[in-house]
Amino acid sequence: MMIQPAPRGGARFISTMAEHNDLCEQFARAFGNAEFERPEPYDEVVYAIGHHDRGWDEFDANPVLDEKSGFPRGLGTAPIPGGLATTQRSPDFNEARHAYCGLLSSMHCWGLYNARYGVSQFSTAKGGPVSIPIPPQAANEAKATLDAELARQERLKARLAANPATAKWIEDQRLMQNYKLLQFFDTLALYFNLRHESERGVETFVHVPRSPDADADVTVRPVGPETYAVSPFPFAGDRFEARCKGRWFEPVAADKLPGDLAKSLYGRPAAEQVHIFVRA
Repeated sequence: MMIQPAPRGGARFISTMAEHNDLCEQFARAFGNAEFERPEPYDEVVYAIGHHDRGWDEFDANPVLDEKSGFPRGLGTAPIPGGLATTQRSPDFNEARHAYCGLLSSMHCWGLYNARYGVSQFSTAKGGPVSIPIPPQAANEAKATLDAELARQERLKARLAANPATAKWIEDQRLMQNYKLLQFFDTLALYFNLRHESERGVETFVHVPRSPDADADVTVRPVGPETYAVSPFPFAGDRFEARCKGRWFEPVAADKLPGDLAKSLYGRPAAEQVHIFVRA
């Protein structure tokens, strides 16, 4: 669950992980021009980008209130109970679609705890770490979970390598190109999902792949209401408009806890935020 900040005491814009994933997929489908290659293999990469965090579905369907903030637990407020489980569930969901989808999702989940393989400098909290911190009491569980994902990756690579139609997909440069694309779209979405419009400053996204062997640093700069100048521009055309769905939620006082938080949250009117990208 993505919980955007707001002025003190104000309503916050909340999106599920599926809605966050949908925003990432919009970026993926718009990506590509004379300077930037489109994802390849297209269908499998776009699917993984559009579903990379679907291990959160169960948690989003059963939200838990953080009594300190008055908002549901999630990214932007407080950790969810059992959040490490999403590291397995998201790749499980994607592997059911295709081995390559499962591989990219597994790499994404492992990378969240390991500085995104060194290809990103984005932090969900300004000035914070790139990696998700692991509490000391969860160190053993985290190691076992992350080691299992490395084993999954080797198993899926072996399966893909055995098929002539997919063997080239896991060549080092091609695989990292697609992983970098996933990280760019994920962190670009987080820039919007986890920051109020008033907090979005100039942000540079590093290692955005132009091709399997060439990257670019893409800078996003606010230039007006809901509008951001991008340089170099990685999307088709000269203007691109993305929309993120969600709902507005006011903080809940400790003495007025809803009996059914899911009903209270998802009963709010559907809303959306618009993000417009233009060439710098």
